[in-house]
Amino acid sequence: MQALEHSAYLALREGAEVLEADSHGDKVLRLPDGAYLKLFRRKRLLSSAAIWPYAQRFADNTKALQTRGIPCPEIIELYRIASIERDAVHYAPLPGQTLRQLIQQEIGIESLRAQLGEFVAKLHACGIYFRSLHLGNIVLTPENTFGLIDIADMKFLRRPLHKGQRVRNFQHMLRYSIDKQWLLSAPLKPNGFFDSYLTHSQLQMELSALIQIVDQHA
Repeated sequence: MQALEHSAYLALREGAEVLEADSHGDKVLRLPDGAYLKLFRRKRLLSSAAIWPYAQRFADNTKALQTRGIPCPEIIELYRIASIERDAVHYAPLPGQTLRQLIQQEIGIESLRAQLGEFVAKLHACGIYFRSLHLGNIVLTPENTFGLIDIADMKFLRRPLHKGQRVRNFQHMLRYSIDKQWLLSAPLKPNGFFDSYLTHSQLQMELSALIQIVDQHA
């Protein structure tokens, strides 16, 4: 992780657009060249972030995803900015639009449910447990493949996810009403999201049973 002096930080962010901020300051900046700068604040003095900073997790996760063939952002550099007590990851964004954006625009969304089911089945088969898995973090790329963004909070297991982990991951996907409405629209329909998921996964369940479990806990 490269130390970044305050003057260099100010020069890097000059002309940037603030995309996300909170009461503690800026969180995500879009730089004039189209790259992004994501800033991480250590929330507690004693935490795992002291040993494995979130910026480093983000970078490590991109490498792990790339080795599994999952599109994701490209890391440019990692910084430690002592003057503002932040770590930062400088990266090129994953081209495309999020599924949530496509749903809101009603662009080709019907054909995407089955494709998404296959994609999530691949994630689970690869042992990828993404706590922030929702339609705002899944991008349809120009190559018509799905990829992931905002990937700091993720685990990579040596085996496929077990049933409980899969169900919890579905719950993450249903936290937002627009996502839930789209994913659970005609859930028993052939080539829907859950039907496609079961077709491409190792989960031995009836479609109606899976829908019932997920809907109960959503």
